[in-house]
Amino acid sequence: MKVELHPGAENDIREAATFYEREGSPVLAARFIAEFKRLASLLIEHPNIGSPRSRGRRGFAMSVFPYTVIYRANSDEITVLVVKHDRKRPGYGGART
Repeated sequence: MKVELHPGAENDIREAATFYEREGSPVLAARFIAEFKRLASLLIEHPNIGSPRSRGRRGFAMSVFPYTVIYRANSDEITVLVVKHDRKRPGYGGART
């Protein structure tokens, strides 16, 4: 099984890392990326671990940062659709498929 990123999710990750680098430090930005990679590995091992959402999606919150990863799992792939901040822009990324 592998993880694929929707182009919008790639942008979400880049924007969050840029924010943490600018407002915190490069080390904090690297911790955000490492946490996302840890979560992606966990999803590969346990694809149905996230909470069910609409349209076959699932959501799983990062444990260190206030972000939730919205993804879709099938038999051979996890597709990360959205990486959204938990307290900003409700409904953000909902149209991504």
